[in-house]
Formats: sequence, C-alpha cells, structure tokens
Amino acid sequence: MSSSITRRQLLVEGSKVAVSASVLSALLAACGGDSGSGNQTSDVSLRYWVLGYSPNGGNQTGKLTDAAVAAYKKAHKNLKGVTITGYTGDQSGFTKLTQAVQGGSTVDVFRLPSDVLPTLVRSGTVAPIDDFLTADDKSDIASNLLDAVSTDGKRYSWPLWVPPVGMYLNLDIFKERGIDVPKDDWTYEEFVDIAKRLTFKRSNGQQVYGYSGVIDPGVVNTWPFIMGDGAYPLSKDNKQYTFNTPEGVSGLQKLMDLALKYKVTPPDFGTQTPTDMVTGFSQKKNYAMYSEPSGSSATYKALGMNFTVKSMPIGMSGKPLTTGGIGLISVANLQDENKLKAAMDLARYLTSSQVGHDITGYYLAPGARKSVDVSNPIALFKPFVPYTYITPIIAQWPQIRTILHDQIQKAVLGKVTAKDALNNPASEVNSLLNG
Repeated sequence: MSSSITRRQLLVEGSKVAVSASVLSALLAACGGDSGSGNQTSDVSLRYWVLGYSPNGGNQTGKLTDAAVAAYKKAHKNLKGVTITGYTGDQSGFTKLTQAVQGGSTVDVFRLPSDVLPTLVRSGTVAPIDDFLTADDKSDIASNLLDAVSTDGKRYSWPLWVPPVGMYLNLDIFKERGIDVPKDDWTYEEFVDIAKRLTFKRSNGQQVYGYSGVIDPGVVNTWPFIMGDGAYPLSKDNKQYTFNTPEGVSGLQKLMDLALKYKVTPPDFGTQTPTDMVTGFSQKKNYAMYSEPSGSSATYKALGMNFTVKSMPIGMSGKPLTTGGIGLISVANLQDENKLKAAMDLARYLTSSQVGHDITGYYLAPGARKSVDVSNPIALFKPFVPYTYITPIIAQWPQIRTILHDQIQKAVLGKVTAKDALNNPASEVNSLLNG
C-alpha cells in the first residue's frame, strides 16, 4: 500500500462511507493500525465534560447525559469507557473548562456555549470537524449554525441546540394572587404591573418576589431588558462597541428599576447564582417569574411543577427580542487518531436526532438539526429562536462580557447610573475589538 495513504485518511473515510469491517481492518493493518474485525476503537476511553451536569442523576442534565452515554456505549461494544465531568454555567465554570481543554490532558469531548469556542480555536486546542461531516450532516444541520462555528474555512464544533432566554412563570403563585397569565406579546409596562402584584408576603411570613434573574459575566439572562429598546452591544460587524446609545441606557434603566424603583426583586438581585435561581423558583417557591434559557424547564417538568414559559417582555423597539447562544459539542485537538475518530463519532451521536429517539427528553433546547423534534416544555422556547440575538462568536467576547458585567452589576446595585455603566467600558472594549 502506498505510504501516502495515512491512518487518519482511512479512519475518516471509514466514518463517511459504508466500508466493510474486514476491508477497513485490512487497510488499517496495512498502515500499521489495529488488526481484527473493526476494532479501530478498542481500548479507547473518552473524557466528556458537560455544562450543568450533576453526577448520579443529581439533575435532569445528569440523568439525560448518563442515559445518552449509556446508549452509545451499548451500541459501541469496543469503546472501553466514557468518564463524565460536570462544570457550572457561569464564568468560573467556563474558565475551568477553557483551562482544562488548553491543558490537553483531561478533556476529549466537551459541551460548551458558542462564545467560548473562538478562544479555543485561537489556542489550537480544538479539532476541526470537517473531515468527519457527512453529506447527511451538512444537509441536516442548519447552515447558519455551521457558518457560525467556522473560522478560516474550517468548522470547529458540532452544533447541538439554540437555547433562547424565556420568562418562567410559577402558575401556582399566579393563581394564588388571582392574576391571569400574560399574552405572548406583553410589554415591559405590563410585566412591571404583574411583577408588582406578585411581590407580597404570605401569611406565614414568607416573602415572594415578582421577578429575578442571574446577572453574571457568563450569562445574558437579563439582557433582553437592556436590548429591548433597540440597543446592541456591538455593531453588526463586531468592530465597534454600541451599547452606550440612548436605547441602551433606557434599556439598562428598565432593568435597574425592577430592583431600585419597583422593588420586585430579592435583596441579593445582581449577585445570585444559577443555583439560587432554580432553588428559589422550584423549592422555596418565592420567585414568581425569572428569566433563563430552556435547560431547567425539563427539571421542573420532572418535579411536577405547575409552570409555563412566555416570551420576554417587549420594550420600546416594539419588536420581540431575546438573547442566547448556540450550544455546541467540540472535540479536543487529539493527536491519537483512534481516539479522535471515537470522540468525533460520540459528538455526532450526541448532537443527532438518533439520541433524541433513544433518550426521551434528551433535547433541553430546540435542536440545531432539522430532523430533531422537541416536545413541551422545550417546544415552548421554539417560537423565540427566530428573534434570538446570538451573542458574538469572536475571541474577544468572553473578556468583553466580563467587562460589561461589572458595570451592569454596579448599576443594578445602585452604584453607578445607567449612562455611566454603559459609557465606562467603551474605550476598553473598542481597544479589544481593534486589537
């Protein structure tokens, strides 16, 4: 056999076309690869890092991930094992993941939000998927999502889903206060009126708050309020900072007013964690409404909660808008060809319609593939996808959102004005973009 045919080429082509096990085995053996009947993934162990995962069925993401990996292992007897590690959906969690991938020794496959990807591409620690994409993959995955994970003509991630931010409503508290569920096109003013009526103290002394939401450098769960009047953080070409427009200032003031003027938020609003939010909504039941992407909705359904999800309130722009990113599964830049192919195959399965058929409720957000079907409560978020602002997929974005978060948090805590909060970062952000 010609020495110009490499082991990687054979493995890649074997993932694209129907090559018999005996033929592929013989070809691999001729290249110095494994022998035996299709054992190219034997003795391979993979390490999979998952956003929001709690081990031993600790949450819905944990249960579904465990089930999906178990189904994959059952169908791939030659795979030695998959070790799953969870990390949190905030800045500290994203930093932990980034450092682990760049370290190169503890992660093979990993779930990540889209705005973390450019940093890993720039550091050369994530593998392109192009050689493993089949024609069926390309026709099934939304083309704009494949474009979004492309850099210099190469695609660096398997798109999983698009999780837009929605407004969660505890319907038991609505009923307790005799308040009707709002319309889908409710305005900010209508939202404030409802939030005020849902802020009260129960006879047992428990305080209930009309609204809350996580304000953290790793998430944009409250940004629809800031952007609802027509502001965007960056220009369309991502070359200039644009949040400090009059529309941005008025939008941030609306978020601030929820805490400082209308007092419909808890005292620690602005410093709460994702765990605080889930606990307050589902266990303590003292948040009537809060904003978050779709992931937690499956947990609430499993708990038997009486809840629904509505679009984010419409601001002065008069148009519906929400925020979000693209959930992705990437593969580290593995040098072991056997492990690379196994990791890519696992990533494909975990982003496919097949895993949705194998594991009921697997998709915690509207899928990136046309062939993926979702049911309630995830289906409640599907109408939001067409008007979801996808956070910029540029290498500077994680640093930019951290800079912006510091000012937004100070504004919500009453330490700076809305105008100053959005003007203060302008020079630093523009320097990052121009650099």
